[in-house]
Amino acid sequence: MHYLFLAHLKRGARLALKFPQIRLGYGVIVSLVAHFIEVALFASAYKVSIESDFGTLEGNFQVSIADHLYFSYAAFTTVGFSDIVPTRPLRLLAGMEALTSFVLITWTASYLYFEMTQLWRIQD
Repeated sequence: MHYLFLAHLKRGARLALKFPQIRLGYGVIVSLVAHFIEVALFASAYKVSIESDFGTLEGNFQVSIADHLYFSYAAFTTVGFSDIVPTRPLRLLAGMEALTSFVLITWTASYLYFEMTQLWRIQD
């Protein structure tokens, strides 16, 4: 899915050739949307996993979608677990999310760095 968002940016970048600053800002916004969707997918996976008795989230957890998203953001950004902790095999999903997000965030940063270097070349 992340590839599709970055491919969209590459295709849509031609529209902003006159205004490269807009292209970079658009890239940041689309990247944030992509990351939000990825977090939401992992939050959904936590919900399904808990309902399938694959594990639980314990601590300050009220079984709301907001709590699933909060935990998913904590895992995605590798902030870590403090007030909500996964148990049993669900810990593996949390670890997979952290590793996956590290790759996706790095991929996004590399893409945006490339776009910034292109912008700087145009401005010189």
